[in-house]
Amino acid sequence: MTSVQVDEKHGGPEGPGNTSEEGYQRGLGNRQIQMIAIGGAIGTGLFLGAGKAISKAGPSLILAYAVAGLVIFFIMRALGELLMYRPVSGSFSEYAREFLGPFWGYVTGWTYWLFWVVTGITEVTAAAEYVQYWEESIPQWVSALGFTVLLFGINLISVKLFGEMEFWFSMIKVTAILGMILIGLGVITLGFSDAGDTASFSLLWSEGGFFPKGIGGTLMTLQIVMFAFLAVELVGVTAGEATNPRETLPKAINTVPWRIALFYLGALIIILSVVSWTVFEPGVSPFVAAFAKIGLPAGAGIVNFVVLTAALSSCNSGMYSTGRMLRDLALNGQGPRFFTVLSPKGLPLRGTTVSAACMLAGVWINYQWPGEAFNYVVSFATISGMWAWIMILSAQLVYRRKVNRGLLPRSDFQAPGYPWTSVFALAFIGFVIVLMGIDEDARVSLYCAPIWGAAMVVSYFVIKSRDPEVFARKDHPAPAPTTAGKD
Repeated sequence: MTSVQVDEKHGGPEGPGNTSEEGYQRGLGNRQIQMIAIGGAIGTGLFLGAGKAISKAGPSLILAYAVAGLVIFFIMRALGELLMYRPVSGSFSEYAREFLGPFWGYVTGWTYWLFWVVTGITEVTAAAEYVQYWEESIPQWVSALGFTVLLFGINLISVKLFGEMEFWFSMIKVTAILGMILIGLGVITLGFSDAGDTASFSLLWSEGGFFPKGIGGTLMTLQIVMFAFLAVELVGVTAGEATNPRETLPKAINTVPWRIALFYLGALIIILSVVSWTVFEPGVSPFVAAFAKIGLPAGAGIVNFVVLTAALSSCNSGMYSTGRMLRDLALNGQGPRFFTVLSPKGLPLRGTTVSAACMLAGVWINYQWPGEAFNYVVSFATISGMWAWIMILSAQLVYRRKVNRGLLPRSDFQAPGYPWTSVFALAFIGFVIVLMGIDEDARVSLYCAPIWGAAMVVSYFVIKSRDPEVFARKDHPAPAPTTAGKD
């Protein structure tokens, strides 16, 4: 029996009508899912964080993005395998609960919620910084407050409006990066603009070599690089509201390699060939700086608008996902029942409202430390986001073992290279966490992680003592054992 037959037998997510088995409206179409997947890989980590990473590693940052991008593809294929087995909006939290145990599902759900709250704070902080490019007199906290309220309003209306906003946000980012690449190629090959006399691909190795800060400098940028890729897994959360998840999700996941090659590697190669890596500074978008150096101030303003929309896009996604994650926890008895209620339009407005209120902490952070706000929260967002990746890979390894033993149906979208690709990705994530402990700027996240972990353990036992059935293993509708052999 295949996973498709399982869904048909048990009235799975692709049953009749326009409502998923979880009560959500299937309002996200193919073009929206595709652009959400593309936009998830293009955010503040690239547009703003890359400035700091370039100053630390120079041109070798391109290699760091290439290796990390390969790991991200392995993670996404592992997620895709699980999604085609059982597409649900709880996604990694639900898979952790099923394959690793109720405790791990509980921790994953709340940690991913925290990740998006912290990321939302990060993104509105970045957006507020971008506004100061045009008008420094506007306090950073005022912009952060305005953006938070605006995006919350968008998420109150409908999932279709969310999808449309993400579609156009992503379209702006994609168009801008493609335009920048074409302009950069023109500067390099035709020599026009103020940078035309010095622009050359040789800048990738002529200014101190490809590794001007040594291999160590390159390795120390990996936590910034991994932060840039956070949110690619968001496509998994859309499973409960995609009109045809079995068709759209694999297509979106399979675009990961060329998205990384074009939007990250391609863009960085062009930028670092137009302007020497020594020009870039932390806290300044390399895209804005590159256009300013070329002598196109209008172009720099346009790019600043684009990176502003990138930050708003990510925050918008955060509000979308946090409401769904809180509802998933509530439906499993691991969160307040208050969050189970859907609006008449099928929206988890209660969870979204509480999450948006938590994101308002970003307004206070921007008020207290306007110059350091981005750095304070980015490291913790990285460690909490990587937890979801660890759970995805671990759940996929357990799921595949059960498939090989004939206990579960094979997914229609199997991850290649099992088990070595997943094991390699887990080892790489572990290596990045070690590097974060060495990096003084990133170490703060490792101080916070044990505190959060302790809170999760204590709350788990408190809830379990009140209602032991909440964390009892729940059997999902499953097929009879199959005769599937091993890979």
